[in-house]
This record gives sequence, structure tokens and C-alpha cells, in this order.
Amino acid sequence: MVQLLNKATDQRIVRYDGTWEQFKLIQKGFEGYDGVRLFYYNGTIEILTPGEDHEFFKTIIGFLIELFLIEKGIEFIPAGSMTQECQGTASAQADESYWLGQKQLIPDISIEVVFSSGGSNKLERYKALGVPEVWFWEDGFFSLYHLQEQNYERIYRSELPGLTELDIDLLSRCVLIAQTSRVEAVREFRQAILGKGTQ
Repeated sequence: MVQLLNKATDQRIVRYDGTWEQFKLIQKGFEGYDGVRLFYYNGTIEILTPGEDHEFFKTIIGFLIELFLIEKGIEFIPAGSMTQECQGTASAQADESYWLGQKQLIPDISIEVVFSSGGSNKLERYKALGVPEVWFWEDGFFSLYHLQEQNYERIYRSELPGLTELDIDLLSRCVLIAQTSRVEAVREFRQAILGKGTQ
């Protein structure tokens, strides 16, 4: 099945009865192709080629989060869309992902820009990988989920050390402002996190 999404030029191919072995063959076939993201969970193979809008939001979100971490003096390691895998079970390439502090096997946070359905399935995939926190940006809002024991719980502020002070409403507002002016978005965001403006 191929979906051409009307919100952007994303191209998405999904196969629902694939095996892990088939996924690994597809993954090998796409080696060296920048801009293609591959996902697997519970027999579902997804191939995503992000469009311009998708990449715009991914880049702005990543920039603002990194600006926050830098301004607050929090050490982080960006992992971008690196492949996160649990052999035979799940594989994902988030739009942005980060380790906070020390590098572990799996990044502390994964962020996806969503122009299609399937959020719950995406959460199951990240649960299998053991990602502590997952954020989705969809329709101008963030949805945050933190892994509590065996399930994700919806949260409204990050529970990760270093990100607990990040005002998600402020972040959302500045991501939207960036559609008109990147400079204004960064100026407002920076002033707010430094306590020089209203949040």
C-alpha cells in the first residue's frame, strides 16, 4: 500500500505481513540512501520518504530543543535518525533522538513528526525498544509519553532529567512561529527560557 499524504509530499509504503528477515533485506537494499526511514514492528514494515514539510518541522524542533539544552548547560548527544533496534522484534528511525548525559544503548528520547495515523502502533514499537520517552508532533501540538514500568503514560511535561523545565506550550508556539519567521521563533524561545520574556 502506498499513501501520498496531502499535508506534505511524504511517501509511505506499508506492508502488514512482513517478516524480520524480509525487513533486514529491505534495510540492506536501502543502505546508502539518505532521506529514507525504515520501521518494523509486529510484522509491519514501513518505508517513509519524508517530504519538505516533514523535514522543516523535524529540523526546527531539533534546533529549539538543542538550544534549550545548551542554554541550560545540559550535556547531550544528538542521535538524529539513527537506527534503534531490538533484534527480531522492532526497528525504528525517529526524526530526532537524544541521549541526555551519558550514552546508553538506546537514546533517552525519540521525537517523530507525524503526518499520518498509527500513533499507538508507533508507541508499541518504541516500547519494544525500551525508549524512555517519545514525543510526537502532529497538527501543531506535541504529545509526550513516558515509559512507566511496562507501558507508556501520557505526560504534559518531560520527566527526563534536564528537560523537566522545558515549557512544551512555549516549544509548540515557537515551532509554529517558525513557519513565518525562524528568527522570531528563536528570539522568542531564547528570551523565554532565559527568563527575559513571558511564557
